[in-house]
Amino acid sequence: MGFSIGKKGEVLERVSLGTFDIGLLARGGGMECMIQTISKDNLFYVYPSETPDIMEFFYILQGELICEMDGEKIKLGPGDYYMAVDLDEPIHFSTLTDVSYLWMITEPTFYQLSESLTRLQKIVEEVERKDHHTVKHSERVSEYAVKIAKKLMFPKDKLENLYIASILHDIGKINIPTEILNKPDKLSDEEFAFIKRHPVDGAEMVKDLYYKDITRIIEQHHERLNGSGYPNGLKGDDILLEARIIAVSDSFDAMTEDRAYRKAYDAQYAVDELIRMADTHYDREVVEAFVEILKEEGRLQNEMLPAK
Repeated sequence: MGFSIGKKGEVLERVSLGTFDIGLLARGGGMECMIQTISKDNLFYVYPSETPDIMEFFYILQGELICEMDGEKIKLGPGDYYMAVDLDEPIHFSTLTDVSYLWMITEPTFYQLSESLTRLQKIVEEVERKDHHTVKHSERVSEYAVKIAKKLMFPKDKLENLYIASILHDIGKINIPTEILNKPDKLSDEEFAFIKRHPVDGAEMVKDLYYKDITRIIEQHHERLNGSGYPNGLKGDDILLEARIIAVSDSFDAMTEDRAYRKAYDAQYAVDELIRMADTHYDREVVEAFVEILKEEGRLQNEMLPAK
């Protein structure tokens, strides 16, 4: 946010895997800047991206390496740099010495290596094992949420924050006893109080991640526009749009999957409920975007939301 300074050796997060070490220096606007060290006598590649317009830029700080391209071997050293956009095939490199370079890329990448994020994802998997009805729930919610966000033209950095928040949105349920999660009958007030704690517990568990707003998104994903949600009874625009997107995605998945206390409803029923509660519980624009997505995927017939 604003202006920041990092001192030598400081990184947002560092991952070390045998022959290489990589640290995330900065992220924002859909771009990441990393510093990577690869030890002597190792091979590595720059691979084509699944997204053609992604740019990767590498600036060598120290050491020497060989780039093999079109049958030619090119020696590179400190101050040299290379860039990749819309590659057709991998480019092969080998290190002659220990090498350090700056690596900038215009799409989120580091989260795939993040040890802290991997640890938290394992907790989510444990939550879903506690309640077998929610296996793959977070994965489905994240898929719905990202589709909605893309429909609403989210910028890259907000899209990544939403993706990570939706994957981890139920992590706080790790503190809920299994017998409550799997209870087939109506919960008592005391039992429901356990359930209502999970957004706050989840926010606390992710607060040290380097993702902006992820804590607030997770804490707010059960808030509702009319103030009837929890944990803080927020209303309207006091609820982050990302949390409103997860609320719709989460509710749809909860309705269309089996639960301990009922069988799954079909997609049409779930959408009718979302539409019925648009403007009171759910954001109308988010519901409209989701309905459009489901129609495009053939999961719904033409569905019109009633006017306000």
